[in-house]
Amino acid sequence: MSDTTHDARPFPLTPTTIHVPDNALADLRQRLELTRLPDDAGNDDGYYGVPGSYLRELVDYWRSGYDWRAAEAEINTFEHYRVDIDGVPIHVVRKPGVGPNPTPLILTHGWPWTFWHWSKVAGPLADPGAHGGDPGEAFDVIVPSFPGFGFSSPLTDRPDLNFWKVADLWHTLMTEVLGHEKYAAAGCDVGALVTAQLGHKYADELYAIHIGSGLKLTLFNGDRAWDFSGGRPIPDDLPTAVHARFVELDRRFAVHLAAHLLAPSTLAHALSDSPAGMLAWILERWSKWSDNGGDVETVFSRDDLLTHATIYWVTNTIGTSIRLYANNNRYPWTPAHDRIPVVEAPTGITFVGYENPPGVDTDGRVENFRTGERAQWYNHVNLTAHDRGGHFIPWEIPDLWIDDLRRTFRGRR
Repeated sequence: MSDTTHDARPFPLTPTTIHVPDNALADLRQRLELTRLPDDAGNDDGYYGVPGSYLRELVDYWRSGYDWRAAEAEINTFEHYRVDIDGVPIHVVRKPGVGPNPTPLILTHGWPWTFWHWSKVAGPLADPGAHGGDPGEAFDVIVPSFPGFGFSSPLTDRPDLNFWKVADLWHTLMTEVLGHEKYAAAGCDVGALVTAQLGHKYADELYAIHIGSGLKLTLFNGDRAWDFSGGRPIPDDLPTAVHARFVELDRRFAVHLAAHLLAPSTLAHALSDSPAGMLAWILERWSKWSDNGGDVETVFSRDDLLTHATIYWVTNTIGTSIRLYANNNRYPWTPAHDRIPVVEAPTGITFVGYENPPGVDTDGRVENFRTGERAQWYNHVNLTAHDRGGHFIPWEIPDLWIDDLRRTFRGRR
């Protein structure tokens, strides 16, 4: 039997539930019914983007087969709260820790993620005793929806939010709202940058951090932040396989970076009016960024895909979610101190094989990081590389992510 939570203080927020109004779902069905897709001849292989034939299948299922109410019921097995911080509406999901002294842990997602991408790891992290683990390693799991994503909306009063400003909101949430003197943090994608900023600016109030990448906090700074290659040509003398990997990664990431940084509102006007168009845009990322062997449904079932898509659609947050990229560039990161490492909090990092850089295999991934320029940014204490897994790490390889995270915090709380 698992231990009960050690901290008997009542949770300071008022619980709520997720309930999408019937009229919002009816409007979605009507728009799906009226979907007009373009001619897409010659795209069965996806060379030109999401194949129209597959998108049509998903649209038809979204309209007539997918059950949001069933997904909503599962989502509501978690605790949900809402709070306003500095004019920003924040939706918070909680899985209470079960153990002798659970450590508060905030998990931050990225794009095109939702809070639900953390659903596979929240339970085992909160109640390890119920999942074959040590109750002494329990966390009180806090999963906010990123501002301007999903139910952390509408984001009307703070159109300037970016990753380092969100870190300040998160610190207020954990310390002032929830009353923790010290806490843990983890994140992936842009959520890794938020987490790293916490480890940079608020290191003394963090036990440690665990992230899904080791990027520089200056990633979005500069005049060509939208260019995946940073404006540099691929060298001519590279081995064929290394050259191909550069091209592959460029094709995988460059499209959304350019669009989101350079014209997010233009794109948002289209995506906010068409659920099929919105689905196509984010489906491209789920398909190309996950380690799925060419079949996205080996990682995300159709119901999974449409649950995440429905969260974006019914909250009308695709526009505010993609503007985040432009704000990361428009309001550049500046350091809170000049000490080295930049991120002083003890840091664990999980690397996945699907994102190995050109010329580097999984066996050499950790050493490649240690000897590279990014290593000096972090007080890294736990580096792990896995052969499998793509960009959505806690969804794709939840057990491995949990093990990695636990090692980072072992002996540090």
